[in-house]
Amino acid sequence: MNFILESLQVLVLCLWYNFESFVRLFIPAKRKNVAGEVVLISGAGRGIGRLMAQEFASLGAVLVLWDIDQEGMKETSRLAQERGAPRVYHYLCDCSDKAEVYSTADQTYKAFLPAMIANNHGHLVTIASSAGLIGVNGLADYCASKFAAVGFAESVGLELLATGKDGIKTTIVCPYFINTGMFDGCQTKWPTLLPVLEPEYVAKKIVQAILTDQVYLLMPRGMYFCAALKNLLPMKQSILLGQYLGAFNVMDSFRGHTKKLQ
Repeated sequence: MNFILESLQVLVLCLWYNFESFVRLFIPAKRKNVAGEVVLISGAGRGIGRLMAQEFASLGAVLVLWDIDQEGMKETSRLAQERGAPRVYHYLCDCSDKAEVYSTADQTYKAFLPAMIANNHGHLVTIASSAGLIGVNGLADYCASKFAAVGFAESVGLELLATGKDGIKTTIVCPYFINTGMFDGCQTKWPTLLPVLEPEYVAKKIVQAILTDQVYLLMPRGMYFCAALKNLLPMKQSILLGQYLGAFNVMDSFRGHTKKLQ
């Protein structure tokens, strides 16, 4: 195909995809059925993992739970069975070391991707963070791991599309601070624009994104605006915007889980 024809094709498809996105603002995407599907959730012993397990249980999914917290998994299993999960399996698995986050994700994908590829069926979900899109003062190590998670998930998704495995969907989740205790003490300068999120809301939005094959989920909606501006504005203006939104001081009063338990 020559340059002119291919350029015209890209232009027409861009217009169509924009029209399609506009229509979906008013017509919700069809939700897929996950009844009987096997859903693996890491970090299922508490927090977002537990809430997601309960959501998928009510949809009739078979659950496989991973966590280092054996008692927490037992409680999640009980709650999931009460919500209607046909079967629940739980396994002790330590994925908590930040230094091993990338390696753990890599090994997990390697363990499950071959079967997904063989069947051209499945859905890979990466729970990252808005700190995987925009750097934050005082969170260098955390941002590094989340940027890695986003890049890894995007690359795997593109590799699947390049090899024609379009039956395997991907969802990358990038929320702002969630009220789970992990970031206790952190302050949001403008709570109307960037509120601290409640876990129940986050879990429901993640499950909704999976059921509708949404590739990127940023929460709250203000994060779409912030991420877009970061890539459009001059650097000095981006820094000014970061100061205005409180990115320079968000960690000033950070306590976290450790302080809370003392």
